[in-house]
Amino acid sequence: MAEAETVRGAYRVQVGYCLANGAPITARVVESIAAALDGDNGFARAIREWKGQATQDALPLRTAAGLHALHLSGAEPALAPLYRGEEAAMTDAPALVAVAIERHADALMPWLDGPPQTNEAGRSWAYIAAMLWLADQGLPPRFDCIEIGSSAGINLMIDRYFYDLGGVAVGPGDSGMRLVPEWRGSPPPAGTIAFAGLRGCDVAPVDLRESGQLLRLNAYVWPEHHQRFARLAFAARCAVASPPDLVEMHADTFVDEQLARPQEAGTTRVVMHSIVWQYLGEARQARVAAAIAAAGARATAERPLAWIALEANRVTYAHELVVRHWPGGSEPHLLGRAHAHGAWVEWLG
Repeated sequence: MAEAETVRGAYRVQVGYCLANGAPITARVVESIAAALDGDNGFARAIREWKGQATQDALPLRTAAGLHALHLSGAEPALAPLYRGEEAAMTDAPALVAVAIERHADALMPWLDGPPQTNEAGRSWAYIAAMLWLADQGLPPRFDCIEIGSSAGINLMIDRYFYDLGGVAVGPGDSGMRLVPEWRGSPPPAGTIAFAGLRGCDVAPVDLRESGQLLRLNAYVWPEHHQRFARLAFAARCAVASPPDLVEMHADTFVDEQLARPQEAGTTRVVMHSIVWQYLGEARQARVAAAIAAAGARATAERPLAWIALEANRVTYAHELVVRHWPGGSEPHLLGRAHAHGAWVEWLG
C-alpha cells in the first residue's frame, strides 16, 4: 500500500534524525512504533492510513510524544526502563511499545491531531548570533522581532537568557537560562543588541502557565536531553512572571499584519522562525515569502528588514541558519549548522 510505505519511510527518516542528534532512546521508540503499525487498534490504523504527508507532518514525532506522555504521566509504568535507556528494555522496546499502544490506543489518538510543539530555548542561539552578524553588517542593532510558529513563545523571551557563543557573551549574566552550545569555528561578531519588540504567533499557542500544556511540551522533549527539561521549567517561570507577546494566528496573516505596522527609524525589523517552515504548507510559505519580499523592496538603511530561518536539512540531518536582509538584495547567507536543539553549533558566518 503506497500510503503505508510513505508512512514507514517517514519513520525511517525520523530514526536517522534522532541518531544524528544524540537521541538513541527516542530513535528506538520511533522504530518500535513503526514496528507496531500492523496492530489491530485505532491508533495503528490511523497512522497506517495517514492521508497527509507523513514526513512533512512530523507524524513520527506526534506518535513518539504520545508514548512519552504515557511515561511522564505515569499512565504506563512499564515504559520507565525504556525511557531510562536500560539495555534490556532497549532490546525489548518493540514489545513494550506494542503493549502500550494496545492498552492506550484511545488516549494516544489526540496526539495525531496537530503538529509537534517542540519549542526549544536552545535554538535561540541562532536568533542572537544572526542579530550580532546583522549588526556587524551595518544594520541598526535594535531589533523589532516578528516570530512565526512560536508555540509557547519560549524564543520570544530571548532577552531574558544568557548566551556564551564561542566566547561572545550576550544577555543578563544572572539569568537562570544559560545557553552555552559547543562552538565549532570562529565566534560570531561581538557587539551589543537591543530589542524594540518581540511578538509571535502560532496556530495553536501553548500556555506555559497551565500544567497540562506544560506536560505536552515536556512530552515532545527527547528524554536523552535532560537539560531541555530544566530549560522548559525556567521558561515556564518566566512566562508566569511576564507572559510572552503571543497570539493565535496563521503565519501568513500575522506577517502581513506585522509588516504593515509603522517601523521606527534606527530599528531593524526581523521575521524569524525555527523548525516551523515545513508545517506551513506551500501556499502559506509562498504568501509569507511574498510579504517579506514586498517589505524588503520598501526597506531603507534607516528601516531595514531581515529574515532569520533555522530549519532542517533533510539530507544532512543538521539544521541550517540562513539569513537574508534588505536593502541590498535578498541573497541567502548560510551562517551556520547546528544540532537540532542547540547542543553544538558549526559557525560559518
